[in-house]
Amino acid sequence: MTHRPAHAFSLAAAIWFTAACAPGQFTTVTIYDTPAAFVRLELDRTLETGQAHSHPLSLTPAQIAAVLAGVMIEEPLAKLPFYDDTSQPRRHRAFTEQEVTFFAPLLAGALAQAMPEEIVTFYESRDVSGTVREVTSGGMFVQGEILRLRLANYRSHTHQSADIGVADTQDDRLTPLRSFAPQRGRLHFEPRSSMAPDQDRGLTGMFSWGQREVAVLYRSVPPLQATPAQPHPVIRP
Repeated sequence: MTHRPAHAFSLAAAIWFTAACAPGQFTTVTIYDTPAAFVRLELDRTLETGQAHSHPLSLTPAQIAAVLAGVMIEEPLAKLPFYDDTSQPRRHRAFTEQEVTFFAPLLAGALAQAMPEEIVTFYESRDVSGTVREVTSGGMFVQGEILRLRLANYRSHTHQSADIGVADTQDDRLTPLRSFAPQRGRLHFEPRSSMAPDQDRGLTGMFSWGQREVAVLYRSVPPLQATPAQPHPVIRP
């Protein structure tokens, strides 16, 4: 299990105090960051006194890959041909094989460094056209035997309601846990036996049980040996 040096605790505490007086989320550690993707640790300001996540936690990339590969999204009955990919089944994996391979080692490294008051956030953006980007973002944390994953944005178009040529109204990189476009569909997990039971739902406000969150008994999911990815730099404060 990876631990941070003692000064990191005082730094996190100082940022926590500042966060209480300002809006938005505060990054404490950047694991990986490019214009197209990032994985970061951020303070979870929804935690109440006495609450804490089960971090730092040592999970292998193969374990994280298995969780990502098991997340399923069920599209609504009526798809919109201009915004949705109608070539894939209504119920399909939320993360492609390439995304699983890319994010698994980064998320595993993030959980190994995360403190009890932090959550892991992720973000990916790709150009669809000269004026439209497609964003997938969200976060995860672990409490006991349950790993909770929120998919705040799933292939969301940055100009879904804007006129062509109009700049983005907000920096979506700053708010990976906030949905900036209407989100359709529900999240599930396969195998279904690895989903957390009903009584384990809603442990925090930010990740309250809903249509775009899934809670997984991660130790019951067989590890997935994904194709090894290239090492990624870790940027510490």
